[in-house]
Amino acid sequence: MIKNIGSHLALSLTISLLLIGAFCFNKTIEPNSSKNISMVLKSTTALDGKPVATSLEISPVHEPVEVFTPELGKTFVGFKEALGFKESGGDYFIVNDFGYLGKYQFGKETLKLIGVYNPTLFLKTPELQEKAFIANASRNKWILRKDIKRFTGKTVKGIHITESGILAAAHLAGPGNVKKFLRSHGNYAFSDAFGTTINHYMKTFSGYDTSNIKANRKAKVVFKKRTA
Repeated sequence: MIKNIGSHLALSLTISLLLIGAFCFNKTIEPNSSKNISMVLKSTTALDGKPVATSLEISPVHEPVEVFTPELGKTFVGFKEALGFKESGGDYFIVNDFGYLGKYQFGKETLKLIGVYNPTLFLKTPELQEKAFIANASRNKWILRKDIKRFTGKTVKGIHITESGILAAAHLAGPGNVKKFLRSHGNYAFSDAFGTTINHYMKTFSGYDTSNIKANRKAKVVFKKRTA
């Protein structure tokens, strides 16, 4: 009986010391953050049923990490990133079933208009693709300058017309088709090979700040391949 009492007292004392040690260990690691530590008390039992050892496992508790995503809003960067995501999921190196290339899904003929004659180099060079996007938008803005001035702020077929919507639609359909759409007051129908319409791009990309795109009839890509 006395031996059993002694064993229980020894066990209680061991547990108390381990808990005190765990508390101090927790304070040393991260003050006032006991929620980050998981403690598991384990006992080892002999064949006669009496506890012979006690251990305390201490392990960190992994909490979900909050990922910070910058809010681009209606900025120009927001405009081109949203358009790039819509076109390709933001993939610089993709070629679709119809041969359109890269993040912004350029056709080879459009690339020639802005001075890009090497599709292979274009596809593997993100910097070149970004420059091509700016040059193409500048060229389209010059072609559509009168329509941007005339229709911005108006409603066509239930769509509030904005400059960014016009430029996005021109990227999809070409500036000539956007002219036809606006000047027919939305009665000219256009859709690409996937069924995407001018109307859809006008709505989706409405209201972005594209003021830093300068209208330029002769816009070309200026790019020098870097050498190692």
